[in-house]
Amino acid sequence: MNEEERVLRSNIRRLIRNVKAKKLDEHKKMLELVSTLVQHELKAMISEASTPDVDPTPNKSTGINVLEELLKKIVPVLETDYKSLTTNNEQRQSFRAHIISAVVDTLTPAQANNVAGAEAAATELGENVDEEIDVNIGDDGPDDKFIDIRTDAEKKAEEEDEEVDPRDSFGAEVGGDETGRNMAYQSFKKIETSVIDSYELLSDPDDQELFYDYLIANLKLYFDKFEGELSGDVEEPTNQAYTDAKQGDTADVSSDDEFDLEI
Repeated sequence: MNEEERVLRSNIRRLIRNVKAKKLDEHKKMLELVSTLVQHELKAMISEASTPDVDPTPNKSTGINVLEELLKKIVPVLETDYKSLTTNNEQRQSFRAHIISAVVDTLTPAQANNVAGAEAAATELGENVDEEIDVNIGDDGPDDKFIDIRTDAEKKAEEEDEEVDPRDSFGAEVGGDETGRNMAYQSFKKIETSVIDSYELLSDPDDQELFYDYLIANLKLYFDKFEGELSGDVEEPTNQAYTDAKQGDTADVSSDDEFDLEI
């Protein structure tokens, strides 16, 4: 190999090395760029995941929004007390009926007050109200001449004897198991203020109506849910293959056959 050929080969090898070096450098830069992009995306994903979710979009009705907050407060209380009645189903049925009756009885006067307030406002705007007042003077009846000679202690004792157990008047028209009624009375005392306060936040008739209707409906649905959880009646999932196999096994086995079960 002459000198000219040797120089040519040397130049070719140098050129090849330069091309390879350039490609390696470009490849390295590409990897660095990809790595940077990946890190940027990972940081964005981590930042998004760590950011707490905002509250879901509220319902269109203020009444439903207020009811939702109320249910969060009262449902756990009712669930605990309802599920503590485990002797028989009659106790829970009585509890359920007395709670719903108490809610209806509590909100009905509030609804009446709203109507009365509207009527009073109309009266102030110009309606005439005729009132007849009868005043009787003199001619005291026999009761006015009665002189009570009981001591204060005797009066107090008699008043205590005449006091009615508030549980007896709690849902008196409902009836049912007394244990369930007593537990419902105790439970309703815990939630009564929250129910009234929530309802009185609303002044729009449509909101009030939605709140009332959905409250009663949801109480019934939650009681159904609690009863289902207590019953423990869970239907086991199955499929057609199992059903066919089970029917086939039954058809092939007579009642006189004996089996040895190996466990």
